[in-house]
Amino acid sequence: MQVISIQSQVVHGHVGNSAAVYPLQAAGFEVAAVPTTLLSNHPHYPTMRGRVLEADLVADLLLGVEERQLPQQAAAILTGYMGSVGNASVVVDFLRRARRLNPDFVLICDPVIGDDDLGVFVEDGLIERFRDELTPMADIVTPNQFELGRLVGERPDTVEGLRAAADQLSRRGTGRVVVTGCVLVDTRDGEVETVALEGGKAHRTSIPRLPIRPSGTGDLFTAFMTTWLLKGASLAGAAERATRDVQRVLRRTLDAGTFEMRIIGD
Repeated sequence: MQVISIQSQVVHGHVGNSAAVYPLQAAGFEVAAVPTTLLSNHPHYPTMRGRVLEADLVADLLLGVEERQLPQQAAAILTGYMGSVGNASVVVDFLRRARRLNPDFVLICDPVIGDDDLGVFVEDGLIERFRDELTPMADIVTPNQFELGRLVGERPDTVEGLRAAADQLSRRGTGRVVVTGCVLVDTRDGEVETVALEGGKAHRTSIPRLPIRPSGTGDLFTAFMTTWLLKGASLAGAAERATRDVQRVLRRTLDAGTFEMRIIGD
């Protein structure tokens, strides 16, 4: 099966497509990786080279994807870090055309906006693009708790609040919601949760919070979750398995004492 993944790319490290492609390929899927950035590394280093790609270049790459008839073959399309409002616009246009060509693929949108410890780290206008255009098109969205708050106006910290936020997104057109990195009022001390929301039900997966903070965990989670969904798992099952998969990577990273995730292991 074909997966189209539209997000950032780095030369060194594991964020965006540089985190997502390997687990998808290892699970047996063909991946068309379309970059929205080309950077030497993620920004949490003293220096960073490269740039956000120009919108006309991203549009041209997506046109090439269409010319190879990849949307017709796609079982899933993933979107992540856009880099610019212009890139978000050309991705929205591509997705609309792709949906006309193939109504059956699963569109999974990770609305990359920011996080609790970093705040908003995208340019002005991108939150609105995610809120008004990208997430309403999606079958599944995978925000972290901070990003969900930016999409609905208030950061939820209870299961009831997560359900209300998912209902709000649903009224705009979004399908199902999986919220990562959750610390709710009743989350056990020292743990963090993934909450899958579907049909008014919330499935919670809790794991220990490890003393590391590598970049790209959300991108890796979405890739793992996609592999399980395409293999036939339910949303709750795919979210739980992906959470456990990411935890194994983080434990391997902690044991290795590295700054970047150790995605490849035994």
